[in-house]
Amino acid sequence: MCVTAVESRPVGGGTTHAHWAVGEIGTSQSPSRRRPFGARVKAFVELTKPRIIELLLITTVPVMFLAQQGVPDLGLVLITCLGGYLSAGGANALNMYIDRDIDALMDRTSQRPLVTGMVSPRECLAFGITLAVVSTLLFGLAVNWLSAWLSLGALLFYVVVYTMILKRRTAQNIVWGGIAGCMPVLIGWSSVTNSLSWAPVVLFLVMFFWTPPHYWPLSMKVRDDYARVGVPMLPVIASNKVVARQIVIYSWVMVAVSLLLTPLGYTGWFYTAVALVAGGWWLWEAHALQNRAKAEVTGGKLKEMRLFHWSITYVSLLFVAVAVDPFLR
Repeated sequence: MCVTAVESRPVGGGTTHAHWAVGEIGTSQSPSRRRPFGARVKAFVELTKPRIIELLLITTVPVMFLAQQGVPDLGLVLITCLGGYLSAGGANALNMYIDRDIDALMDRTSQRPLVTGMVSPRECLAFGITLAVVSTLLFGLAVNWLSAWLSLGALLFYVVVYTMILKRRTAQNIVWGGIAGCMPVLIGWSSVTNSLSWAPVVLFLVMFFWTPPHYWPLSMKVRDDYARVGVPMLPVIASNKVVARQIVIYSWVMVAVSLLLTPLGYTGWFYTAVALVAGGWWLWEAHALQNRAKAEVTGGKLKEMRLFHWSITYVSLLFVAVAVDPFLR
């Protein structure tokens, strides 16, 4: 189970250290005495990107409530969350292993464990593979094998398709790479039912169309970072006007898709009300960003991070509504 949502980290202040660490990322020669045990444990936790995985759980657990049409078995919820954390953590660790060269040159990633030398590349690779194997077996043996294969598929898609193939080659990287981050809704549903249905497919599509307008505003903020390392995120190769227009298009499709659950019979008035209000506010912010981009506003006045932060609030509200709605029907 993987997710493509990202942490927001202030730009600046890490470049000098990052360049110092370039020579360290290909070696595991740092003496253990220079890497205290507590700091090492913290570094391995950081490899999993725990703050990002919080969003994964927000999209997994509510779908389990929807699938159950009530409260699912709490033991199953805990195992699914643990398996999901381990799977996404393994994917994130392998992502850091592959991207350690560019992480060392980008301000927003300059303090990652491989860059600082707190974890060696070999340790990171072994850690990521171990988490991938353990999470797959945990899902298969304690939940069901459909969920296990979906989880492993998400991990492989994120690591191979997004990180290794798309990220450094095309501006469509986050569009298609975001499929990995849509998988938790399928896994949440399958963990309860051992099957799939139209409800998780609709929510999968919501997350698919959510990912680009969630990520592109942050990419606008850190455009120079991506340009420096040759990663062709859309804001690197296109103007703010073009990026904002794409954000608006994806936003409208996302909101429209989110409203399909009710006519399909899976949700009622509460979910619909939340989807309309939260979606309406999203569209207001997306169009406001587009208007500022059209006016050629730059720098802090562009306020692109307003939409980034709201995107996290939006998906949280939407999926809380998914969980609560069955109790109000």
